[in-house]
Amino acid sequence: MDEPSDSTTVPSEASDRARLIGVISDTHGLLRSQVFEVFRGVRHILHAGDVGDPNILVDLSVLAPVTAVWGNMDGPDVRAVTEEARELVLFDTAISLIHGHQTLEHSGLGRHFPGAKVIIHGHTHTPANRNVGGVLVLNPGAAGPMRPGKPVTVALLRLSPDGPRARHIHLPAD
Repeated sequence: MDEPSDSTTVPSEASDRARLIGVISDTHGLLRSQVFEVFRGVRHILHAGDVGDPNILVDLSVLAPVTAVWGNMDGPDVRAVTEEARELVLFDTAISLIHGHQTLEHSGLGRHFPGAKVIIHGHTHTPANRNVGGVLVLNPGAAGPMRPGKPVTVALLRLSPDGPRARHIHLPAD
């Protein structure tokens, strides 16, 4: 479920894990049990659309607060509890979240979110982690049903004073 505020402030902790964000996309109605293991201890979860079932957002919220956007495959039930795009601040880092079906050129998303330090999108089902003009552009890949030639992945985003860093986690396929 989306948080009521566009700005979330989480107190700093000594642990490096204190600034860890779980990033997921393209679940298409399937929330794999391994996601709960990978996201254990994260401080926030970002879902970049094509959720498939709004109960997935409820299930994820037992781990941490969830912010989600809708994707092109999401119906009115998901769209009723999400927005098309979100901008939020976590640990003093401006983050923009969008599914990504709105554009063919994801590296150009910075034009739409000029203040972002991190832009997260889904849609392609292909994990990506690149720096574009000083902005981390992250696609966690797809965590839902297997697609031929595509891995099943989520990402962990670490927000630190040295800048954001992300890594993909491969989940077992069906």
